[in-house]
Amino acid sequence: MTIKDIGPEPQSFDLEQATLENTNYRSVAWSGKYLQLTLMSIPVGEDIGLEAHPETDQFLRLDAGRGRVQMGSTKDRLDFDQEVEDGWAVFVPAGTWHNVTNTGDEPIQLYAVYAPVHHAPGKIHATFADAESDEESGNDEPPTWSVQPTHHPADKHA
Repeated sequence: MTIKDIGPEPQSFDLEQATLENTNYRSVAWSGKYLQLTLMSIPVGEDIGLEAHPETDQFLRLDAGRGRVQMGSTKDRLDFDQEVEDGWAVFVPAGTWHNVTNTGDEPIQLYAVYAPVHHAPGKIHATFADAESDEESGNDEPPTWSVQPTHHPADKHA
């Protein structure tokens, strides 16, 4: 299944199928004015990367795989620690340090909903390194037509 991010236009597709078929670290599937949907694949033994988004709430749902979610108020105090698997949802409040680590024997297939929009529409990152490189170079910015906070504190990465 090929998904094309058409921006803030009506869209419909089989989300579970698209999530399970995604082999990229992150693929932006839909970008609206106020929120965004990404599909993610986390290889065995790897993680999303410890980070905090100061003004972005996130909803994550696993459609395959098994892992460990850690969250906390600082990168050194991850006092929320939960094993998760297929069917589980994870809610990440804005400003919360978080990471998802694949502890299973197959890739974690998940989707993430960001509010507000966090990535460039249609952006595909095959690997975590690609995603980091684009973020550092400014090549993964939300579109100008999306509604963003008036103050833009930078994301934090461990």
